[in-house]
Amino acid sequence: MKILHKCLILSTLLIGGGVQAQTPPTPGQPKRFPQITLEQIAPEGQQLAQEIIKISSVGLAGPYNIMFRSPVFADRMKKLLDYLRFNTSLPTRLNEFAILIQGVEWKSQVEWYAHYPLALKAGLDQSVADDLKNGIRPRNMKPDEEVVYDVCTNMIKHHEISDELFLKAKSILGEQQLVDLVAVSGTYVTVAMLLSLGQEMPPEGKPLPFPPQK
Repeated sequence: MKILHKCLILSTLLIGGGVQAQTPPTPGQPKRFPQITLEQIAPEGQQLAQEIIKISSVGLAGPYNIMFRSPVFADRMKKLLDYLRFNTSLPTRLNEFAILIQGVEWKSQVEWYAHYPLALKAGLDQSVADDLKNGIRPRNMKPDEEVVYDVCTNMIKHHEISDELFLKAKSILGEQQLVDLVAVSGTYVTVAMLLSLGQEMPPEGKPLPFPPQK
């Protein structure tokens, strides 16, 4: 039991342990970035905005509300996300798992709210996602999920992976999937930071996945 307890503590430290949840604005305080509307977007950005509305569970809210403050960046980032979300070599189940790992690391309210149901829909076992959210190394992971978890968590905490893990990941995922895994993981650090910058939250009335610590 002592060994199990130590393992659970270590897992908590590896992923999001002690990290403050992204907190909502102070009640009564205006949003850092007022919610942009379709009517406020310049004509040259209308097509991009319409594309986002079609695919985003939060519409022009969330990270897109922040991104549109820098229109060229928003356009480039949307193209990158199109690849990483819909054309990547990674199976959707693994792709969404990698996003959830960053969601937990950053305690990102919107990232978890948006991608938890997508991960389950893609075939990630709910117990795996729930263990991750609870700071436990997920039990009953498939071999490819273990690779995703180990690569992402080692990159987060140690900024590198061992030769042994590299060879294991390469043998299970292949070179392109391994590169795409790191790409989606890193990109969703950017997304989490944008969300934190703007104190973006899930839609009004929806519970926060990570209640702020009192």
